[in-house]
Amino acid sequence: MDVKNEVIEMIKDLFMEDVSDMMDQDLFDAGVLDSMATVELVLEIESKFNVKVPVSDMGRNDWNTANKIIEGIEELQNA
Repeated sequence: MDVKNEVIEMIKDLFMEDVSDMMDQDLFDAGVLDSMATVELVLEIESKFNVKVPVSDMGRNDWNTANKIIEGIEELQNA
């Protein structure tokens, strides 16, 4: 499974939200993410993708859409 599908499934599993039709929508504004959910998501990303997400990369506007999350994971994998 590719990163995109993994992220969509991860968000669905963690937060019971299907974001496949809102890939560029702000997940905070949509009520999918809040500060606690972001921590859960980061822990899951680090575990599933074997990457370390720097706290400095987790500003609200940095990874606030599914597409930005996917981009961020791919950048960390290629670093």
